[in-house]
This record gives sequence, C-alpha cells and structure tokens, in this order.
Amino acid sequence: MSIKTRKLFDPPIVKRAIADSFLKLSPRHQIRNPVMFVVFVGSVLTSALIFVGETGITTGFIAAVAAWLWFTVLFANFAEAMAEGRGKAQADTLRRARRDTPAKKLREPRYGAAVETVSAATLRKGDVVLAEAGDLIPVDGEAIEGVASVDESAITGESAPVIRESGGDRSSVTGGTRVLSDWLVVRIGVNPGETFLDRMISMVEGAKRQKTPNEIALNILLAALTIVFLLATVTLLPFSTFGVAAAGQGTPVTVTVLCALLVCLIPTTIGGLLSAIGIAGMDRMIQQNVIAMSGRAVEAAGDVDVLLLDKTGTITLGNRQAVAFHAAEGVGERELADAAQLASLADETPEGRSVVVLAKQKHGIRERHVHEINAHFVPFTAQTRMSGVNLDGTEGGPHREIRKGAADAVEAYVKAHSGNFPAAVRTTVDGISKQGGTPLVVADSRRVLGVIELKDIVKGGMKERFADLRRMGIKTVMITGDNPLTAAAIAAEAGVDDFLAQATPETKLSLIRDYQSGGRLVAMTGDGTNDAPALAQADVAVAMNTGTQAAKEAGNMVDLDSNPTKLIEIVETGKQLLMTRGALTTFSIANDVSKYFAIIPAAFLSSYPALWGNLNIMRLSTPNSAILSAVIFNALVIIFLIPLALRGVKYRAVPADQLLRRNILIYGIGGLIVPFIGIKLIDIVLSVLAV
Repeated sequence: MSIKTRKLFDPPIVKRAIADSFLKLSPRHQIRNPVMFVVFVGSVLTSALIFVGETGITTGFIAAVAAWLWFTVLFANFAEAMAEGRGKAQADTLRRARRDTPAKKLREPRYGAAVETVSAATLRKGDVVLAEAGDLIPVDGEAIEGVASVDESAITGESAPVIRESGGDRSSVTGGTRVLSDWLVVRIGVNPGETFLDRMISMVEGAKRQKTPNEIALNILLAALTIVFLLATVTLLPFSTFGVAAAGQGTPVTVTVLCALLVCLIPTTIGGLLSAIGIAGMDRMIQQNVIAMSGRAVEAAGDVDVLLLDKTGTITLGNRQAVAFHAAEGVGERELADAAQLASLADETPEGRSVVVLAKQKHGIRERHVHEINAHFVPFTAQTRMSGVNLDGTEGGPHREIRKGAADAVEAYVKAHSGNFPAAVRTTVDGISKQGGTPLVVADSRRVLGVIELKDIVKGGMKERFADLRRMGIKTVMITGDNPLTAAAIAAEAGVDDFLAQATPETKLSLIRDYQSGGRLVAMTGDGTNDAPALAQADVAVAMNTGTQAAKEAGNMVDLDSNPTKLIEIVETGKQLLMTRGALTTFSIANDVSKYFAIIPAAFLSSYPALWGNLNIMRLSTPNSAILSAVIFNALVIIFLIPLALRGVKYRAVPADQLLRRNILIYGIGGLIVPFIGIKLIDIVLSVLAV
C-alpha cells in the first residue's frame, strides 16, 4: 500500500486526537511516563485544594493553577495522540484493503492437482494454493511453480505489473496482490495474523511500538531529574516553615505554589513530546514506503556509521550494456561475436540480451534459439562466476563448450582444459577495468577468443550524496561481484569510501562482522535467499519487497518500492529522528532554566519578601501573575512544539560535533530566550485581564 502523506493537522485526526487526549488521562496510562505522571498528580492535588483552600492565596488562583496543570497533561496527551492518530488513519486504510478472499487450495503441491476452494482465513503456513489470472493471492507466500505477471499496486502503489516466478530471487508474493496472466503455485509462508498486511497495520498504528534503547535511556535521565526536583521541592515546605518561624514574619510557601514550581522545574516539554517524537519517526519511515518491524530499527538507522550498498541498481543504473568486442590475437572479431552470442542465447539478463543485439548489429549474426541448435545452457552461479553453452555438434561442427564470465574464472576454466590464457587478453581486461567497464572473457574450451566490454553508468548525484554521508561520519562500502580493477574504477567514479569486489554471501557476512567487531553499526539491503545471512547479521537490514521470503524474514525493514537506493533515505530518516529528539531535549532543559527566574522569586515572596524586588529580573507585575505566567507558558510550549515533533527538524548532513554546536546555539540559546519573551507577554495579558 502506497502510504499517503497526510496534512499535519488533518481535521479527522485532530478530532480523534482530542478525544484520545481525555482517554489517556487514565492513571494506568500516565504512570508510563514518569515526568507527566508527576504533573498528573500535581493536577489532582491542586484540584482537591480548590475545595479545601489554602491560607494566603485565593481559590481563583488555585483553580487557575490547577486548570493549567491539567492543560499541560492534556497537551502532552494530544501530542502523543496526534502522532498515533496519523498511524491509526493509515491503519484504517489498510484494513479496508484487507479482505477475506477465496483461495484455491491444492491437495498436492503441484500444478494440476485437485483444487478445493476455501477461505483465505483458514490457510496455514505450509499450505499450497493455486493463483490463476484474475485471482487475488490470498496470503503471503513463495511461488514454488510457475511464472506470472502480478499487479502489486495495492502494496507498492506502482501500477506497472511485475514478474513473479519460482526458484529465484523474485519468488516472494504478497497477499492482496492480483495475478494478471498465467498462474503460480504458492506455498503459504505465514499463519493468520502474521501476514505482511497485518504487520503493516500493527506498525503504522504503533500498537507494538517498543521503546528504543536511546529512548529508554533518555526516559531514565528524565525520571532521575524529576525525582531530584521532587525531593528538592518537598523539602522546601519545612524549610519555608522554619524560616518564617525563625524570622517571626511572613507565611510559609503554599502547596499550590510548590506544585506549580515543581512542574516548571521538571523537564515537562521533552517529557510530553518524547513519545510523539518516536511515533512520528516511524510515521516518516512509512511515508517513505518502508515498513520497519520495530522502532528500534528506525533508531538504529540513525546510529548507522557503515553503509553496504550493492553496485548494480543502487550506485549504477544497473543496466550494463555490451559496447565492444575485443578479439584475442589470431581470432577474428566476428568469430568472437558469434561465440559470445551463442553463450548468451539463453541469458535473459539485460547484459546477456545486449551481447546478442551487439553481435547482430555489428556483424549481422542472426539470433538463434537454443533448442534449434540442440544446445545445453550453463547458468551463471556465484561459485563458478561463468555462464555459457554446450553444443553437441549437430550442425556439423565439433562438440564445443563456450563460456563467458569473469577473467580469473575463465582463466581457471581454460587452464583446467590444458589451455593458455594470453597475456594480451589480460592486458585488455585490465584496460577495460581501469576505465570502469566490466570485461567478460569468452573461451571455447581451452581456447580464449577475446573479451566483451560492458559499460555501466553511475547514477547522477550519487557522488554528492556520498560526500554528504561522509561529512556525517558514515562510511560507504560498495558491494559488487566485479573484479577488483572494475570495482575500484566504479568506486572512484561514484565517490564511495571502500569496496568489496567478487563478493559472495560468505564475504559479505564476514565484512559485516569485521565492522561490528570494531564497534560500528552496519546497514545493508538485500533481496535474495543468499542475502539472508548478511541481512540477519546487519544492524539495519532492508529487504526488498520483490525479494524472497527468507530475505524479508531476515531483515528488520521492508522497502515496498524495492529500491536499493532507499537505504540512504532510511538512514537520513533515522538521523532526523535522533536530531529531533536531541534538539527538543536541548530546548526543554534550556527553557526550564529560564522559568526558574520567573517562578522562584515569586514562590517565596511570602517567606522572603526581599527576593521579589531583587530577583524579579523579568519585571513581572505580581507574584501570582509570575507563577501563573510560568505555568501557562509551560503548557503552551508543548502545543507550539507539536508540529516540530511530528514533522521533525530539518535534516542536515553535518558531523555530530557540528550538529551538537548547532543544537546548543539554536535550541539551547533559543530555549533560554523564548521563555523570557513568552512569560513576559503572558504576564502583560494577565495584567490587562486583571484590570
């Protein structure tokens, strides 16, 4: 489902959030947030004092303080409810998309077996179903037989159909998508309630959101500060009573004023917004069409300092084309082109098709079909790093074994057949590699025929994006199956920091472990079953929606668009979450410091009259107005910061030390100045209203 970006204050979401703000007043909900629970208790206590009364202050003042303490709690609830409401609205849309479809359950796991029509809700993991043209795929699973065109617009938002087939890295299918042509036999991969759509609903509405380690640590810090200020505030009453008795004049500070003082001392701003920041971070990830399996994964994306990126399709356009044939000494270019085309007849990759087309264009060699020449195609594997064709000589020629592939792989193959690898061919290979091309050597058994030159193009703007990541202290590593020379040339052109050439599943896994053993956090993408071990090892693992079920299960995020470049946006979104939390924490602590100058002199006026005249640096009109102004500002600042918490601070590709200085400058100094202005303005309004 392509997630629609909603307006920040969508009226239906606001209405729901207002109602939820009152529902969240339950003590069982409030106690989850120690900071706001203290405010909640203070609200209850001051509300009770309205009916009991206190010496030295009016009932109206107590009621005003109580009301604004309640508003502080409600505004914090509203911030959280707004963040949750956006997710709930998206979940409602997803629920409407979910339907109980009929399924063609097969009695045996093969096409043509007896079919029984059942409800999709009754299917269990391991069941096998048939999905034919026009059918909705009932539940998530993996194609085990057949090939079909599938409309996945219900999941990805893309109208163009995709091919799903058994036995490859594009075998994963998602419930709710529609088969447009042909058929698939699908083995169900999940039980009811565990489907991809169910997980999407749980994630977007935040029902299973667990606090991340950084969020837990910050909560502990805020709770510790709250306890310190609570103990300090509790001891002020006996000190005030003692001071008044010793001086023989004045009255002790009241409980209402102490409650107001405590609420202004503790970090209520970040305490009220912390949950909303975390939920909104997941919401922004969803808007990128990425489903995170936990808030921990989103936050980990912000802490990542190593990115492993596949070359093909991520750094380059991924559509390498054959551009030239370089024949070996004593071999005609037409002979090389003919052998290269034969080796590529059954190769349906863009590279393979481009070899066939180039041979036809340059030398007029007609395309032949494998079955017509009684040939046996040898598929490419990660182990052999070659493909080719075996001809049995039915056209009157001798038996031939034609191979094309990586230079070292073909060299080993030729030597195994007692042949020699010409030095001139090696020079050609090195020259193509140094220029950023990809050389494929062609051999006919023991005889090397020459080299096919493939060209790939680095995507525009990638070098600048990698430079931004480098400024943030993130190392980029390109992963490719190319030989080291080709990999080095592409890496230099793209501007990545390092590369891993001739990558295999084992070398990827080893590389990730090496970085992690050095204390680094690693992110990577993958779509195939062979990527699953590395995805499971990575700290942030983004599986492509088009990939296999094994890859999806190993990852902690799924990219619905199946765009490998999305990993960079994911890291930026995670960084933005951390930036937002850090900025608002800095602002919260700074504005608490400013509020002390307004409320402390006023709070102890009755006990120490000289304090008001000497410490009233804001020149507030009266002590009661000063206290009420601080409490009102403390509540209103939460409302004013909700848009920033939900939208996030603007992402900037800067190192951590520069970011810290910027936060201190803008949100720290700003947090000190804004309360002075805000409290003074509120005091002026209260003075006018009092008149």
